[in-house]
Amino acid sequence: SMQLFQLLVSRPASHLARQQYDVIVVGGGHAGTEAAAAAARVGAETLLVTQKIHTIGALSCNPSLGGVGKGQLVKEVDALDGLCGRAGDWAGIHFSILNRRKGPAVWGPRAQLDRQRYREFIQSELLGTPRLTVLEGSVEELLVTEPNPEKPGHHRVTGIRLANGNHSISASSVVLTTGTFLSGSLFMGQTTSPGGRIGDAPSSAGLSHTLRERLGLRIGRLRTGTPPRIVKDSVDLSQAKLHPPDRHPTPFSFLNKNTRCKPEDQLPCYLTFTTPGVERVVRESLHLNCHIQQDTKGPRYCPSIESRVLRFPGRRHQVWLEPEGVTSDLLYPQGLSMTMPPDVQLRLIREIPAMHRAEIRTPGYGVQYDFVCPTQLSPALQVKSTQGLFLAGQINGTTGYEEAAAQGLWAGVNAARWALSMSPVILSRTESYIGVLIDDLVTRGVTEPYRMFTSRAEFRTALRPDNADLRLTLKGFEEVGCVSSLRYQETVRVKDNLQEVLEALQTLVLSTPSWRKKMPNILMSENKSRSLSGMDVLQYNDVSFEMLASVFPECLSPYMEFSQRLKIEAVYRPLCDLQKKDIERIQKEENMSLPLDIDYFSLPVSLSQEVREILDRVRPSTLGAATRLEGITPAAIAHLLNYKRIFTSVKL
Repeated sequence: SMQLFQLLVSRPASHLARQQYDVIVVGGGHAGTEAAAAAARVGAETLLVTQKIHTIGALSCNPSLGGVGKGQLVKEVDALDGLCGRAGDWAGIHFSILNRRKGPAVWGPRAQLDRQRYREFIQSELLGTPRLTVLEGSVEELLVTEPNPEKPGHHRVTGIRLANGNHSISASSVVLTTGTFLSGSLFMGQTTSPGGRIGDAPSSAGLSHTLRERLGLRIGRLRTGTPPRIVKDSVDLSQAKLHPPDRHPTPFSFLNKNTRCKPEDQLPCYLTFTTPGVERVVRESLHLNCHIQQDTKGPRYCPSIESRVLRFPGRRHQVWLEPEGVTSDLLYPQGLSMTMPPDVQLRLIREIPAMHRAEIRTPGYGVQYDFVCPTQLSPALQVKSTQGLFLAGQINGTTGYEEAAAQGLWAGVNAARWALSMSPVILSRTESYIGVLIDDLVTRGVTEPYRMFTSRAEFRTALRPDNADLRLTLKGFEEVGCVSSLRYQETVRVKDNLQEVLEALQTLVLSTPSWRKKMPNILMSENKSRSLSGMDVLQYNDVSFEMLASVFPECLSPYMEFSQRLKIEAVYRPLCDLQKKDIERIQKEENMSLPLDIDYFSLPVSLSQEVREILDRVRPSTLGAATRLEGITPAAIAHLLNYKRIFTSVKL
């Protein structure tokens, strides 16, 4: 399928079937592929423009997907019919659930991936997507004109101009997903060169210029890095600790019962640790390392070995050796991202016992790149000042494949809806991690690369990996338009079945002695007068749905496929009920919109000058967003709320 894909898509721009599209997506990484596929699913004629066709769907850094917080995002992207969950199930070679010692709400589904298989899956999915065309090319500039006066904004996007041959293509919406390529520069030792990934040129200076000068956007700079890739046969794995995968792989996608990789064919990971020698090499080579000397912010939660050693001297740091594919002869040393000269990198890795004779295939390097301060975006991921311009992924200051995919999908959905004259759709932080991610970005902004954690979601007991389909698939079909009817029908079936069995469990009410007679092995309270429902009993630690079904086979055994989901639902039901009021309050505040052109300085409300300045600078789209701004007091919110109530009939 690879050659076929190349053939079908790498035509010159002049040979495109059309010179006008509803949506143009710039960039073919995790954000761009999800954005293009989502826009096409919603019904927009979509063009994906990327510098190199063969790198579409490439895993530029770690060969893995998911984890704590990130796995939740993958499940949600899948629930909205996105690509990355199914791609992970196709390309995964080592599946595990992280955080199992904690409750299932914060379990992190994760997989090691085969790089080649992942890329092939994404490319063949795009190839089979109706209304989607792919073009190899570099975007020189955004075409911008006067805004539509009936909508807020100072500019309007009309398309793009390609670098070669001055060719223009028009569109109602443009989604920029340029990753680390926006004015990207690569660092290794004391050398620096332009680029967004080793071997790939940065996006054109014209694009940065349009964003800064023409649109006047606030732009910052961030950095990240990647480890050297190690030749597998040169590593002494007997000196590392073997870490096997789960015996029964758990698929990411709600549509898959099994992963492509058979359980017994999965590959292991290996755990090693740094030594004092590693710290010595880092300190001796600091003067040769210009990336680490710069004050650009790097990712706190995926730090380079240099910053780990400098921040936490004298400690042993974990280094995971991860497989890169079924037939790959490389290992990826997770935790050894570094930017020192290549000869020093070799000296450093050889200080780790398992790697004392290791060879490096490609050295590690650092990247610095421009990002657009995301408080300039609406919750639909549209640039507030520019109609039809959407941003997703690392350009918004995030780090990670899953964060990029989640934003890409949502930006693609809203770009298509804008192009098709439909209203934007917003995800609340009370209903999804994608909502938490976007709300954090657009209301709080970023000072360092943003990564998703379960701790960022106030309602994480309700936003679980197991129920992402019930939370998002129905909405994705009924309100958003990005979900296939096939997936919708399956989710409706699951929802109806779960509803039936939950009702059955609630109506199975027996006295405590009767329960104890039926389930003699379970420790229950002696309280004879108390009666318990099947739902109450399922909350006991040592009770499983299987046990209940064996006691009441006639009404429960038809629902065995949902046994794990029902157990999780029972455990969290009381907590979720307690949080309902808080969720309703936040949803109410999120439904109170604040016009983007409101003049906060002349507003006849008791607000301090500081609060007025913050509101004027950030321009939150809702009262809910205003409550989460730093420096906004509860009193200010109360005043705004009263003002909004009094003048609800009069537009603010």
